[in-house]
Amino acid sequence: MSGSTFGKLFRITTWGESHGPGIGVVIDGCPAGLPLCEEDIQRFLDRRRPGQSRYTTKRNEADAVEILSGVFEGKTTGTPISLLVRNQDQRSRDYGNIASLFRPGHADYPFTEKYGFRDYRGGGRSSGRETIGRVAAGAVAAKMLEELGITVRAYTRSIGPFHIPDEKVDLSQVGKNSLYMPDCATAEKAGEYIASLMAEKDSCGGIVECIADGLPAGLGETVFDKLDALLAQAVMSIGAVKGVEFGDGFAAAASTGSQNNDPFFSEDGVISKKSNHAGGVLGGMSDGSRLVLRAAVKPTSSIARTQQTVSVTGDNSEITVHGRHDPVIVPRAVVVVESMTAVTIADLLLQNMTANMDHVRKVYL
Repeated sequence: MSGSTFGKLFRITTWGESHGPGIGVVIDGCPAGLPLCEEDIQRFLDRRRPGQSRYTTKRNEADAVEILSGVFEGKTTGTPISLLVRNQDQRSRDYGNIASLFRPGHADYPFTEKYGFRDYRGGGRSSGRETIGRVAAGAVAAKMLEELGITVRAYTRSIGPFHIPDEKVDLSQVGKNSLYMPDCATAEKAGEYIASLMAEKDSCGGIVECIADGLPAGLGETVFDKLDALLAQAVMSIGAVKGVEFGDGFAAAASTGSQNNDPFFSEDGVISKKSNHAGGVLGGMSDGSRLVLRAAVKPTSSIARTQQTVSVTGDNSEITVHGRHDPVIVPRAVVVVESMTAVTIADLLLQNMTANMDHVRKVYL
């Protein structure tokens, strides 16, 4: 299987299956000398860990990370960093009834057509547990970005029909509710909505918003490796994400040039913008303002309702998915979107060091 590696210089390769012995990631290209310990990574993993609220799967996993290589005496060595999280609470028997059936909304059918078989125990590589490796890598990338004064933060902007308007966004409230929403009042209403869907054996989706501050202007390339293009690839590669937008995004299609353009101004020799409809990206490169992206997350596919499907032999059938599943994926996807954003930015920062001779001279002269 190809396609498990992302990045050019800060390169990550995730590995492992949902019901195998463990899940992990190898990070290659992280500069030596970065202070790093397991606690730095565990803080990120704890944000996506299951079983922390009534809105997440009851799978009881500590998701404790082990650093196997690439760190010595509290600092990275410049060699590949290998990170492992052992699976501890698999219940493969919960999936026995679907071994011969394709689950609606899952990768079962195309995976079988591509490879001739599939790991039906929770989806194998197609499981949401694969994101553990992404989050672990994101923690390392975020630590590197912090050293450069760059911060990346994601949160839940909406759950189902409950959307937080700009004037109510308060980032200080994100950690005060289990849905990671920047408005606790909206989070309470969204929680009631999720509870009603759970009673009906149904699920919902939502939108994750991610912001990055402190980016230098000029990050990203102008053709195929645009900043927004690579971020879109990184975030769209998350299993449940069905759409990505930057700044005004799709709303820009209904705007006009005079409304959508962001006027420039200069103050004390510093160039800035008066607005940020572009979301911090112009011509595929960062423009020095706040990066703003949003990811649309679909409703959880594994629901306890009986659904129509087809068997591996092509017979029409019905399926009822058992096991432990999130009624909404969005809250746990928040840190995954944040992590993939951090990984992409870290990789482009390293690539940007060779953009012109002034950068090269700073290193070698």
